[in-house]
Amino acid sequence: MQAKIEHYKIFKMVADKGNISSTAKELYLSQSAVSQSIKTLEDSLGVRLFSRSPRGVQLTTDGHTLYEYVSGALSMLEAGEERLNESKELLRGELTIGASNTLTECYLLKYLKQYHRLYPGVKVRILNGTSRRVMNFLSSGTVDIAFATTNERDERFESHMCFKTHTAFVAAPDYPVDFSKTYSLKEISALPLILLEKEAGSRRFLEDFFLKKGLRLEPEIELASYELLISLAEIGLGVAGITEEFSGDALNKGIVRRLELNTSLPDRAVSMLSPKSGSTGMAARKFMDLILSPNDIL
Repeated sequence: MQAKIEHYKIFKMVADKGNISSTAKELYLSQSAVSQSIKTLEDSLGVRLFSRSPRGVQLTTDGHTLYEYVSGALSMLEAGEERLNESKELLRGELTIGASNTLTECYLLKYLKQYHRLYPGVKVRILNGTSRRVMNFLSSGTVDIAFATTNERDERFESHMCFKTHTAFVAAPDYPVDFSKTYSLKEISALPLILLEKEAGSRRFLEDFFLKKGLRLEPEIELASYELLISLAEIGLGVAGITEEFSGDALNKGIVRRLELNTSLPDRAVSMLSPKSGSTGMAARKFMDLILSPNDIL
């Protein structure tokens, strides 16, 4: 196929110049090599492409027909090669990331800002969803890389741990609980709980952990938005199960207070996942480099 493309390139140049010798000179080939290339193409197609005269060559009717298609095809190939080169240099390209709203806002935002500053020509798309959903996006090829909270290694993906998270139960400072005591898991499960919806990874984690202790969580309020967990706890609607690393200054400023537990909740890992096949594109690899860089992102 590569040899045939070269024949087509020579055919087009001869047609443009109307002369075999000038084509040969520009391509640093002998005239006989150019003539042989045209003959090979004519033989393979079973038609005459040029009529010869002392002044040069002219396209035949069949030659004109072929020329229109060859010109368009070669132009598309050149455009494709140019686009690939631009992508390699990240003058253009696309990057699609799968992550939850919370991870995007609390963790990825600074990296996205820096990435856009470095590679403004790359179009960035973000598909939000739970950890399970963005992992499915990655598995299907819908996203280039995904960020998920999980304690289990998935053999389908390359995985790089970004940071660990810790779960806490919090309430407003004036909420009718005793912040000086240490609560058992059974006592926590009996409180008016505010949790994320069932599909959320942190919700599944809590439910699984409590079930292993023989306890069932039945929250009074279930939310799709992580940001509302602390807001509803702050106004006294219940005890919220939160991730400390995503809670900003709410704990430090005393907007909510932590209830102490007599059992430690396991930490969890936020990981960056990519295809194991090694098919990650340049745009995605550059973003991964930012995440994995030991330097602070401003």
